[in-house]
Amino acid sequence: MSDRKTPLDRLRDQARKLAFDNPLYKMSLSGRAPGALKVIPPDPWPGDAERGHAMLGGQYRLAGQLVVLDAEPWAPPGASTAWRREMHAFDWLHDLRALGGDGPRRQARAMIAHWLDHNDAWDALTWHPAVLGRRIANWLQLHDFYCASADDEYRARLFAAVVKQAKHLSRVLPGDVVGGELIAAIKGLVVTGLCLPGQEARLEQGLKLLDAQIQRQVLPDGGLVERSPSELLRVLRHLVDIRLTLRTAKAEQPQSLVQAIDRMTPALRFFRHGDGGLALFNDSYEEEPALIEAVMAQADARGKALKSARHSGFERILVGRTLVVVDTGTPAPAGLDRHAHAGTLACEISAGRERLIVNCGAHPGGSDPQAAAWRNALRGTAAHSTVTVADRNSSEFGEGGGLGPRRPTKVTVQREDFDGAVLVTAEHDGFVPVARAVHQRRLYVADPGDDIRGEDAIKAPAGTPFTLRFHLHPAVEAAEAADGDGIVLSTAGGQIWRLRASTGMPAIEESVYLGKIGEPEPSRQLVISGETDEGGTTVKWALRRESAARA
Repeated sequence: MSDRKTPLDRLRDQARKLAFDNPLYKMSLSGRAPGALKVIPPDPWPGDAERGHAMLGGQYRLAGQLVVLDAEPWAPPGASTAWRREMHAFDWLHDLRALGGDGPRRQARAMIAHWLDHNDAWDALTWHPAVLGRRIANWLQLHDFYCASADDEYRARLFAAVVKQAKHLSRVLPGDVVGGELIAAIKGLVVTGLCLPGQEARLEQGLKLLDAQIQRQVLPDGGLVERSPSELLRVLRHLVDIRLTLRTAKAEQPQSLVQAIDRMTPALRFFRHGDGGLALFNDSYEEEPALIEAVMAQADARGKALKSARHSGFERILVGRTLVVVDTGTPAPAGLDRHAHAGTLACEISAGRERLIVNCGAHPGGSDPQAAAWRNALRGTAAHSTVTVADRNSSEFGEGGGLGPRRPTKVTVQREDFDGAVLVTAEHDGFVPVARAVHQRRLYVADPGDDIRGEDAIKAPAGTPFTLRFHLHPAVEAAEAADGDGIVLSTAGGQIWRLRASTGMPAIEESVYLGKIGEPEPSRQLVISGETDEGGTTVKWALRRESAARA
């Protein structure tokens, strides 16, 4: 998520500070707090015991940044904005719970008490609706972990804080919160309304908002309007949390919620590679396979992954154990494009459990120039396995972190399935305003998946520069073939593939991979550069397997 702000954003921040950052507003949030939960919500999500053990020593790795805590755990020096959001959302409580025992329980309880001592008043970051909604839900869902042996005074403080924050959420939603962040905030309202006596109005408001957002955000094929696989995972988890809590409370489940979960689960399967992680499109990471499995298990939807997600704008080619995922859609609409990358027609390729061709990944961003530079670089077309024209992005970036007005407005796609093989043809007009160029990509995968062929056509005036890139996963080694015929790719599992191109030998250049949040890994990319001829140029390439993985 970008931390850059437009003038309108800054004006809104000033207005919020005037409205909420004063003693009168704080007093208006006070009210009678319940003494106990009427419903204890379930929380089936796994944590990481190794991360939890590090937390016992004050080491918190959040949003890809390791911070060693001292006297100030909530705004430590050097902590990024993304780190602080995660710290204040309290999802890390799952990692302490994964350790088991009394020590992690006491640390969790002490950290929440410390938060109550130092963060009771409104703050733009710590009381942001998405952060606040996640915090409320985590405090209530993990109640049995850290609060089972707490005294009555502790419980009273905790529930009073939840009621106060839920009251604030009730007043500000939906406001200018959009997308998955709004779903996270709504979850806080719903869980509060179900779990705490006297908060039924929060439930009614939350379910009404939820129904409207499901209609707006969840597409007919189960994808999200934001077009981010990682965001799809997060939102599906929020919706599953809401459904589980409704079930526990023996409350009616809205049909829109049930149907959304049923559609979204196959959509999540759509984006999984053979290693269990997600494809890297639009601010996505591989994510943790164990969490993905847990979310799908709790969703309990049996639908298989679609071949074509036409509403979301993606194609999935699975032949044998070879998988190709292609971005064939227009970018997310303005206002819901905070996760959008300039990766139109980018593809990822995996074989079995090993990734071969990838996109570079994402960066959580931050307020410092270096973090902003990382984020923009990874959003750029050059960080994706596709074509750049005239060294420009296929979509321009907007000031506030989304996309600007120039973006592909027409993306056409045609798919043919025949005799065990698949051909996908797609093109987009994103380069027309800057280079009068259209990019067309054809991808063909033959049975049993050992033969992948591609054609990238750049339809542009003569002399237009272009670059075709194939970013390699860090575990893939690349070298020129001994016979001079193409590039040989070797995987850690023993697969050998060879890439040939009609233009001759691709160059092997350095790249970087951020498939895991905040952890840059050196990698390689295969690069084909040139200029178009009169009437345009087509680069033909083939990726063929020469030996399978070792048994």
